[in-house]
Amino acid sequence: MRKKDDEKEKSIKEAVIKLILQEGFHGTSISKIAKVAGVSPATVYIYFENKEVMLQDIYSEYSEEIFEYLLNRVNQEMRGRQLIEVLVKSYYNYIREHKEIFSFVEQFSTCPSLAGSCRVEIKGINNINNLIAEMKNNQVIRDYSNDNLLAIIFYPVKAIAVNNHKSESERAVLLQEMIQIIQDALLI
Repeated sequence: MRKKDDEKEKSIKEAVIKLILQEGFHGTSISKIAKVAGVSPATVYIYFENKEVMLQDIYSEYSEEIFEYLLNRVNQEMRGRQLIEVLVKSYYNYIREHKEIFSFVEQFSTCPSLAGSCRVEIKGINNINNLIAEMKNNQVIRDYSNDNLLAIIFYPVKAIAVNNHKSESERAVLLQEMIQIIQDALLI
């Protein structure tokens, strides 16, 4: 059995993301991935059992990366306004700094045939939900459903971050205003 190489695996993942964004999930084949990654199709199968497993594994890895990125910026001393501001700004920064990865995760998670068949549980969302539950228990934020709270905190930020019709300074103003709106809506 051939040995795995971290650089080859990284090249394969980068090729997957590039091709998915260019050609979509169904237009991306193992042979195309191998060609863009500079490896043979057989090499791709050393790392991934098949295309479906490959997509699920990459989606899972990068989804966890997003949640880890957010949670690594939060600490126990943060409360209320600061905590919401850090979460919002961190999510915005992740989207802006990792556009391709974020786009891949978004496409995967909004494709029913892919997300619905994903066998992998994303642990990071559980950690975010635990953070939200702790904020509710400490009476920092209103006791709405976690799904609604997550939507209020993150979806508007995504809309600002991916808006390429605005300059960075215009997005910064919108982001600061959105932070204020979210804080006013959620904080007790």
